[in-house]
Amino acid sequence: TLAGCRMRTLAWLGIASLCLGAGWAVPAQEEGRKVEKPKADLALYENLDLDNYDLTLDNYGEILDLSNYEELYDYSDLAPKIEVGTLAPRPKNPAAVPNPGTTAETPKLQPPTTAGPVRPAPPCHAMPRVASAPPGLPSCLLCLCIGTSVYCDDADLEHIPLLPPETTYLYARFNRIGTIRASDFTGLKKLKRIDLTSNFISWADVDAFRLLPSLQELILPENRLTALPELPRSIVRLDARLNRIPSTGLQPEAFRDLKQLQFLHLSDNQLDYIPVPLPESLRSLHLQNNNIQTMHEDTFCNSQDHSQIRRALEDIRLDGNPINLSLFPNAYFCLPRLPTGRFF
Repeated sequence: TLAGCRMRTLAWLGIASLCLGAGWAVPAQEEGRKVEKPKADLALYENLDLDNYDLTLDNYGEILDLSNYEELYDYSDLAPKIEVGTLAPRPKNPAAVPNPGTTAETPKLQPPTTAGPVRPAPPCHAMPRVASAPPGLPSCLLCLCIGTSVYCDDADLEHIPLLPPETTYLYARFNRIGTIRASDFTGLKKLKRIDLTSNFISWADVDAFRLLPSLQELILPENRLTALPELPRSIVRLDARLNRIPSTGLQPEAFRDLKQLQFLHLSDNQLDYIPVPLPESLRSLHLQNNNIQTMHEDTFCNSQDHSQIRRALEDIRLDGNPINLSLFPNAYFCLPRLPTGRFF
């Protein structure tokens, strides 16, 4: 009937309204929970006293659990722990127990050892050069050894220290070294440079440098030398400025056989004449501030061979000497340029 249809329609409408009401209620509850959660978190942080929060050594153990910290690492290879304030274990020998009436001495702790006691190395000047020493081990403890270079500058040395066998460059400037002995460089076959600037060297043995097969640079300025020892044929640069070397302190024809010599610097000494003969390899000759008064026409050039040309010898300094270079016009024809000095 018509009344029955209307009743069914109203029933369906009622059920639909109930379903829609339930659907709207669920998002509203979720939104309410989201609003309440920040409020609860905020209340929780408000209860913390952050102003007085301080992590100190007193409460560190309360915050971090360190009870099992040592379990993470193996300390078996380190020294045994020494507990302060505990009783020592009873010794096996009763005689070793100290008398309670006497004052016990403070025990001396010995460092842990593995293969044997570690002895301090002797100083550089006292250490012998041992052939069985580990390769590359620097034996010069008074100096700084970097690779094959040894730096002994301003080390208050009075003698040349014993050097590693592989030494290539030695710098021992600004010390108080007085003499150079033939044994100072024995066996150093790779030594290329020796720099002994500004020492008190007044004497060097004749064979101090002659037996060094690789020596290329010998630097000896600002010392007290009165004579030059023999030089090896490998020498390229000799610098002995600011010494006290007279012409009699040079061996006869001292530089004739030095076929690789390129730089010969003997300024500020007491030379009376130019050392001859000079090797053809020479490029720079510094003899300023000596007492040279004369020269031979064959000092630089062969007077019998006017076709000779010495292209390498471009730097000759004779200034500061009493010699008048204009008196020897035939002495320079083979040179690429005239010497520096007085021409009047």
